[in-house]
Amino acid sequence: MLHRHQEIETTIEKVAYGGQGIAHHDNFVVFVENAIPGDRMKVRLRKVKKSHAFAYPVELMEPSSLRIEAPCSHFGFCGGCKWQNLEYQTQLEFKKQHVMESLEHIGDIQAQSVEDVIPSPLIFGYRNKMEFSFSENRWLPPEELANPEIDKHQFSVGFHVPRFFDRIIDIEKCWLQDDQLNRILQFSKTYFKDAGISVYNNRTHEGILRYLVIRKSFAFGQIMVNIVTFESIQEELHQFAEKLVAEIPSVTSVVNNVNPRFAQIAAGDEESLIYGDPIIREKLGGYTFEISANSFFQTNSLQAENLYHAIESLAGEKGKTIWDLYSGTGSIAIFLSSMAKRITGFELLESSVEDARRNAKLNRVDNCEFVAGDIRFSMGQHSQTKPDMIVCDPPRSGMHPDVVKTLMEVSPQNIVYVSCNPTTLARDLTILKEQYRLEKVQPLDMFPHTYHIEAVCRLKKK
Repeated sequence: MLHRHQEIETTIEKVAYGGQGIAHHDNFVVFVENAIPGDRMKVRLRKVKKSHAFAYPVELMEPSSLRIEAPCSHFGFCGGCKWQNLEYQTQLEFKKQHVMESLEHIGDIQAQSVEDVIPSPLIFGYRNKMEFSFSENRWLPPEELANPEIDKHQFSVGFHVPRFFDRIIDIEKCWLQDDQLNRILQFSKTYFKDAGISVYNNRTHEGILRYLVIRKSFAFGQIMVNIVTFESIQEELHQFAEKLVAEIPSVTSVVNNVNPRFAQIAAGDEESLIYGDPIIREKLGGYTFEISANSFFQTNSLQAENLYHAIESLAGEKGKTIWDLYSGTGSIAIFLSSMAKRITGFELLESSVEDARRNAKLNRVDNCEFVAGDIRFSMGQHSQTKPDMIVCDPPRSGMHPDVVKTLMEVSPQNIVYVSCNPTTLARDLTILKEQYRLEKVQPLDMFPHTYHIEAVCRLKKK
């Protein structure tokens, strides 16, 4: 019988959705952090359940032949890129496997319809948005932790260490953003360290600086810098903006979001424009979208265009009446507008609906309308004009059961389901397969070097 803190030797057989390696020991499934198939490891168990256990590596006894050298100096400590030590083609194969296994094991759906994954045009520097946390409690790597002369209470800007809400890895260079954004990161770190503005403490709830959020337009080169604080510091940020723009002229917007709540959210209840414009613009296909500091927008701009073309392709013939569920800022609806007779977008957040209406007007699209409110109820209120097709792009948690139920009551001929989580996709398809047949699944890689995978599915009414 396995027990907590026990050390065992094992060989990693495959990789699970979530990025952990899977091994077997004494009829137990063992999930191992920072492991890839083929690794022979000594691991220490940190949690033991009835049929499975969780472990972390103690010694890599024999490395897998799949391993390569990760370029990032923070790899292995930062939780952002678990697969930088894998060739990109291998990552794509694992991601396709995750989609197929989720459909088969969770949804009891045959996965012959799953296509090869469409790769990201860029595998480094692909992100158009990054969120960094301010901290005065820097996480120390093992070699520094062993040095008693190094003070861990140092100003830092970076990412949370996995499982530690109050520890930050100070990031020198993030490979997921381009050189311009890394320059802004280093400039901001130096400036605020020298300025002496206090850092918000998640335990005491005192201090000011919370997050540095950087957004970039790949089409127009515009950059927005959002400083999220516990209270307004407009006066202090004017000098920051002046010096930042002098150093990096492509910064076209500096804003201050104020989040006075204890929740660790990189967005604010109020926003002040410090410099430039309150929005930046991005282009997908022939359409332009305005993005504000708190707008949702696909994080990989270049791959987002491929994603929307995949949605358009699976939507099929033109002239349909379409409902777009979880429509956000309207990007999918507007992208499909030229092929549709009429599109109605349903979205919970009023601010996103306002963005969607503005984006439709910006692109001179007049066959889209957007409805604000809880989708569970707003769909039913529009059921008198039933659509030919429903496109849904729910959050990672999938669709609420009531939404699935209402969707089946509306009963469109076709559904295009856009998923960023194969496990919740499979769960929802388990219900939908009572009335619908899964015709095709097109996975796309929006996040290279992570286990995340996007999939676009076409379902046809039986």
